Amino acid sequence: MTEPTWTISELAQEFSITPRTLRFYEDQGIVSPQREGRNRVYLARDRTRLKLALRGKRLGLQLSEILSLINMYDGPGTSTAQLRHYLQVLEKHRSMLEQQRRDIDDTLAEIRRQQEACDALLARRMGE
Repeated sequence: MTEPTWTISELAQEFSITPRTLRFYEDQGIVSPQREGRNRVYLARDRTRLKLALRGKRLGLQLSEILSLINMYDGPGTSTAQLRHYLQVLEKHRSMLEQQRRDIDDTLAEIRRQQEACDALLARRMGE
């Protein structure tokens, strides 16, 4: 029984990405397709790594974090160590996003204050 394989077009369609994105992930070492002539042939390992990379991207992780997490599954180790590392990455990312949310809330509050001040000035000038 042979291992299932996918072409670049099949994976691109399955994951709703472009072939260019797949080639970028290949350049970054996330996937390593085999070659049959000029064609790329992706194995189950590549498909899994791509799926993990896209999940990390949806979470907003940096490419270096994504690659680190993916490579962790290829190397030796226990699932406990892998889960702890993943939790650390998630905690760091969550903290960063929460700080960004606070910064955005502060900026929005300042914009509201500036808008109210402008509205008040305009109302006074209209009354003159």
